[in-house]
Amino acid sequence: MKTRFALVALIALLSVPAWAAMQTVTLSVPGMTCAACPITVKAALNRVEGVSQVDVSYVNREAVVIFDDTRTSVEALSEATTNAGFPSTPTPSEADRK
Repeated sequence: MKTRFALVALIALLSVPAWAAMQTVTLSVPGMTCAACPITVKAALNRVEGVSQVDVSYVNREAVVIFDDTRTSVEALSEATTNAGFPSTPTPSEADRK
């Protein structure tokens, strides 16, 4: 009986996704020069698989992104904004944690 329980527990453990964790990153987007720019930045980030929420601030020239770190990365998020014409980098405090 203990063997069956251990086997069931092992199968259940292995079937769980790789302990997905939602992460939050703040990207500096200095190239936003007009009030319409955040629309493009937000759309580009929302197209990245694994992104669950995006808040873009034109005033602060930054985007705060909540994403699943098993499906995407900070690098992919920066690449998405760059491809949309708005290069971005993690804020210094975010970069220090990487």
